[in-house]
Amino acid sequence: MAEMKTTDALPALPGLRAPSLKTCLELLKPVTWFAPIWAFFCGVVSSGQALGPHWPVVLMGLLLAGPMVCGTSQAVNDWFDRHVDAINEPHRPIPSGRMPGRWGLYIGISWSCASLVLAAQLGRWGFGAAVVALLLAWAYSAPPLRLKRNGWWGNAAVAACYEGLPWFTGAAIMADRLPAAPVLALAALYSLGAHGIMTLNDFKSIAGDRQVGIRSLPAMLGEDTAARLACAVMFLPQVAVILLMLLGGHPLAGLVVTGLAVVQLFLMVEFLDAPGQRAVWYNATGTSLYVAGMLVCAFALGRA
Repeated sequence: MAEMKTTDALPALPGLRAPSLKTCLELLKPVTWFAPIWAFFCGVVSSGQALGPHWPVVLMGLLLAGPMVCGTSQAVNDWFDRHVDAINEPHRPIPSGRMPGRWGLYIGISWSCASLVLAAQLGRWGFGAAVVALLLAWAYSAPPLRLKRNGWWGNAAVAACYEGLPWFTGAAIMADRLPAAPVLALAALYSLGAHGIMTLNDFKSIAGDRQVGIRSLPAMLGEDTAARLACAVMFLPQVAVILLMLLGGHPLAGLVVTGLAVVQLFLMVEFLDAPGQRAVWYNATGTSLYVAGMLVCAFALGRA
């Protein structure tokens, strides 16, 4: 089924009434800010630089990664997904009418500009990474690219914005140079594994995705196949991380990540037994262990 045009989905409501601050905050989805903030902090730690003289930069980076850039991506996605949310999540600010007219679009644009202003304070590395992240955020949701129409490309864009780019940014702005190869390798591997986490997130919207023609991996492959794929994509990069730690002279970090990965395997067995019902549960439990390994490895490299 061809994807429904966004202009045909919901009629624009008169935008004379401004949404409440609570509604605006709900649009920016604070619960999603944790992932890029965590990845940015991992980048900071992995740089090996002392935090003392860099705290103002670190705080600005955390603000940029979470409330600003990630918040922008959520606002943009909600605006261009308002027709899908009307099916999957009708209580969201835009389809519910609590954010009328084009307020959702205006917030996405203004938050993008504010993010760039803040990123400019972080030097060339912070500004460049923010530009890339914002371009991916808009490309993910907005026509004509609308990368989310394909689960392979869409998940890759989000995974890069949530894990790889923030990690890179944190390490780069601390040292004001391109991060070392092991740091880049870790950022890339954990970003690759996050592709599986994004697949888990798509389980909640299968019905709406199929109805409007969005080819998320659960909608396209079915729950069982998508669940097995998500587990494999999350697990295999961690195997590579373990080898990187062991071969790089960080055996304790390698052993800790091994333990975290083994526990994830047991959780995966439970998840695969009923993926449709347990995707949210595994996203909370298995993903928590996944990101814990990120910080363990970041500390190992930072102390090298």
